[in-house]
Amino acid sequence: MGRVVMAFSMSLDGFVAGPRVSVEQPMGEGGERLHEWLFNESPDRGVDPEMARELSDSVGAVVLGRRTFEVGLGPWADTPYPVPCFVLTHQSRENLSMPSGTFTFVNDGIDSALGRAQAAAGERDVILMGADTAQQFLRAGLVDEIYIQLVPHLLGSGTRLFENLGTEPVELEMTRAVKSPFVTHMRFRVVRNRPASLLHWPRE
Repeated sequence: MGRVVMAFSMSLDGFVAGPRVSVEQPMGEGGERLHEWLFNESPDRGVDPEMARELSDSVGAVVLGRRTFEVGLGPWADTPYPVPCFVLTHQSRENLSMPSGTFTFVNDGIDSALGRAQAAAGERDVILMGADTAQQFLRAGLVDEIYIQLVPHLLGSGTRLFENLGTEPVELEMTRAVKSPFVTHMRFRVVRNRPASLLHWPRE
């Protein structure tokens, strides 16, 4: 079974979308700045294309929220990745087939959505899309890895990724950090039930 992964481009001040997200502006006002690294054609863009390809190749299924689906469907005109996608919603509706995959609407909770996504993904990863969906999974202890593309930009306002998580600390272990001129790619493993004796600064 693959990993459950939060994968987001995030500004230095912690935002993954700008304010006033809408169908017309799916990333909110100014939020498209966070994804410029994906489309940059500069000859000195370094490892960015490789990092984007590595993420895309690892995805076996996607779980996303209804709001992310509603604002993203127009720009995508398809599934966000060419894999089965599972939409968390409180309303029943028929599945939606697209050229590259299917949106399945799940109205019986995150555990059900995750089970279906993992069955579809097999050995590949399940990617979480939308800050609210990612927060629900992280609060429930269902996230294995957090992948942040840290953008050197202060967005100022919008949707923060690490909000609404409660007061319990979440221990992370950095497993990778790769820098390009435009973004820093950081991977963290979510550490579960780490003994207190192991909570120390890493040795050099």
